[in-house]
Amino acid sequence: MRIVLGANQYGKAETRVVRVVRDRPRHELHDLNVTTCLAGDLAATHLTGDNANVLPTDSQKNTVYAFAKRHGVDQIEDFGLLLARHFVTSQPAITRARVDIEEYAWQRLGPHSFQRAGGEARTASVTVDGAETQVVSGLTGLVLLNSTDSEFAGFVQDEYTTLPPTQDRILATAVDACWRHADGRAAAGDWAGSYAGVRGALVAGFVETYSLSLQQTLYAMGERVLRECPGIVEVRLSLPNKHHLLVDLAPFGLDNPGEVFVATDRPYGLIEGTVRRDDAPAAEGAR
Repeated sequence: MRIVLGANQYGKAETRVVRVVRDRPRHELHDLNVTTCLAGDLAATHLTGDNANVLPTDSQKNTVYAFAKRHGVDQIEDFGLLLARHFVTSQPAITRARVDIEEYAWQRLGPHSFQRAGGEARTASVTVDGAETQVVSGLTGLVLLNSTDSEFAGFVQDEYTTLPPTQDRILATAVDACWRHADGRAAAGDWAGSYAGVRGALVAGFVETYSLSLQQTLYAMGERVLRECPGIVEVRLSLPNKHHLLVDLAPFGLDNPGEVFVATDRPYGLIEGTVRRDDAPAAEGAR
């Protein structure tokens, strides 16, 4: 029997960097969480402890800070591409670099005053692997709710089933979505416009679908993105079913015709799926 080293990678997780643009009276603020991940000729460090090919994770962290100063931060996809290409081109032993970024939104209150927004975070995952580049944009924590136009019936019932069918329910979720760009780039390099278009299509797909299941809604959201955003080849969605249960008010002599609910946080259904163009090339090392 031989024992061999399998696939491996390493990096610096969750480097928090806030970049303030203060060269004008109206300041701009970019709040990021950056994770770097490198792979390549790294067998020696695992097998013999020889670190000659290892760029320390602390150096990766410092690169993030230095690039935030040197290049600034605008679109997180562009920032991720700069970092990933730097690691691959500057380190002979590194053949593949992935940079994952979350961006947290701040609401402007004045020229230099901000309030942390409570909505979703924008995400990007950039991978440079030899001559191949892949960009996956996304969002996390987009909370949506339909107060009607949602059913759930006709499902399997076995000896453990207690859930009654319903023809009218609240449908709520917190969307985690990521979408892959054709050829690793946005149309005309407009990452912000692409993000707005995909986000709008996701929301419209949720709002405008009469839902017979959250699975059906997931597909409708992904299909809407692919129909309206030609530069996107694949959408991955994770939709927790945020259950809202009708409260029994009969003990208090009150009717409750779908008006008072209790929102439960766990356990919850988790619906996940991918919607893609049938001619789309396979993903290369995407999350």
